Amino acid sequence: MDLSLLQDPAFVIVACIAVLITGIAKGGFGGMALLAVPLMSLVISPVQAAGIMLPIMIPMDIMSIWIYRKHWDINILKLMLPAACIGITIGWLSAGFFNDDIIRLCVGTIAVVFILHRWRSILLTTTKENKAINKPLGIFWGSCSGFTSFLAHAGAPPYQVYVVPQKLDKQIYAGTSVIFFGIVNVIKLLPYGMLGQLSVPNLSVSLVLLPLVPVGVLLGSYINKRLNEQLFYKILMTAILIVGIKLIFDFIINQ
Repeated sequence: MDLSLLQDPAFVIVACIAVLITGIAKGGFGGMALLAVPLMSLVISPVQAAGIMLPIMIPMDIMSIWIYRKHWDINILKLMLPAACIGITIGWLSAGFFNDDIIRLCVGTIAVVFILHRWRSILLTTTKENKAINKPLGIFWGSCSGFTSFLAHAGAPPYQVYVVPQKLDKQIYAGTSVIFFGIVNVIKLLPYGMLGQLSVPNLSVSLVLLPLVPVGVLLGSYINKRLNEQLFYKILMTAILIVGIKLIFDFIINQ
């Protein structure tokens, strides 16, 4: 078992925060899991960060799917899951064209665009009407979600661009999201393994961090009930924006 990464205090702190944040997201704050890989990319390769996080996310998905097992929209899943497979395949086939700097740029850009989209959604939330399911758009955004999820577990932004305007019931939205990303994460295991991202060193680190999974999920459920949601999201969105800008800045200065 190779645990050399765990000898770096900076990595340990950042990794624990990333896992807890992902667990909190699975426990009731969808979208915030986007912060995990960008945060870890500040101290290790984003490719390695994604490889370490995937085995940790699977048990989180199982817990979340159990919680929301009776609340989901079959029509959205039937439309977007096959499309996500297309995006995952594209990500797999094009993986050789991305180095660490380009991936950091992509992850940082996704983070910033996600925040801009969330702000836009908040501003327009009182003027938008429910949108009917548009199959071509669902296929497009589902494919984008699969691709960005493969790249850096960042499938939430394109997924939300399509699903949020549907204005689903809160429980249905949460359940549909956890089932969608749970299946997507299982599908990613094969290409991640074939690309060497599920190496023994990565899996060893994942195993050590695994006990934080139930802590994060239960913490998310607790925060969802106790903390002012708007305040929590303001803090979170600010953190995602700062990390995204930092990754873009790192790409620029390394050129």
